[in-house]
Amino acid sequence: MDLRRLRYFVAVAEERSFNRAARRLHMAQPPLSTQIKQLEKELGVRLFERSSRGVRLTEAGELLLEEAQRIFVQLDQTVSIVRRVGHGEVGRLTLGFVPSASNEALPTILRAFRDRFPEVELFLREMRPDRIVQRLHDGQIDAGFLYLPLEDASLNVECVSREALVLALPETHSLASEPEVELRALADEPFILPARYQRMPGLYGQVTETCRRAGFVPDAVQKDVWLMQTIVGLVAAGIGVALVPASVRNLRRTGVVYRPVRGLSPTVELGVIWRREDTGAVLSSFLQVVREESRDRSASAREELC
Repeated sequence: MDLRRLRYFVAVAEERSFNRAARRLHMAQPPLSTQIKQLEKELGVRLFERSSRGVRLTEAGELLLEEAQRIFVQLDQTVSIVRRVGHGEVGRLTLGFVPSASNEALPTILRAFRDRFPEVELFLREMRPDRIVQRLHDGQIDAGFLYLPLEDASLNVECVSREALVLALPETHSLASEPEVELRALADEPFILPARYQRMPGLYGQVTETCRRAGFVPDAVQKDVWLMQTIVGLVAAGIGVALVPASVRNLRRTGVVYRPVRGLSPTVELGVIWRREDTGAVLSSFLQVVREESRDRSASAREELC
């Protein structure tokens, strides 16, 4: 059935007049009458009783009006849903992230995304950085958050946030009362190092490079620790010292103090990664929010420096 002709029928049925329906449809009456006759011929039934006082729906017309109105409501709903899906407003998104991403950057991103796209289902997976890359390649997640750098030609990589590396010291450490600590002064101290992953320098690479710039190789008393909570816990226990992202201070672990590094400005970058060929609308909407939040965070950081 021609939907345009069906709309003509609904207009006449609701107006109970060909004249008023024609004005409503912005068309002349004769072609409208022709379209209704063709519809009646197509269905093999009379839809209207015509008289000098106007038109009245037949029993078949009453039924068709009820069904046609229901069809158009469903059609409008379908069009709306299709548009929202196409604009990335409806759907599902699965994200992988290293646990320390939730200390600062990730919560604000997720909050902003949920506020703007409440009907997108979010599935969050906490995992190691190498698993994030693997799950992306396997198509099990849509995007991931991990520490940079990362070299992978099949993935897009963008920096989300940049933060300082700070020293985590046991509160009983001799330098714990200093406002800043020279990293070289810890050259002989036992270090707790984050995990190292093949072809992914990440946080481990930034920590060891910072120590190298200070003139020493860290003495790893404990290495391959991938959870920041565990690293901070070992520091609190007096096992060693550590270089950690500044956002780890949000963990507020008893027995640990955090101090800036004197004379150096070590930083680490958190990045978002996704498959190059993935052009999904929901992912595009998410990345738009990520970029906006990243710009806002950078602007706030510049204002604090000023």
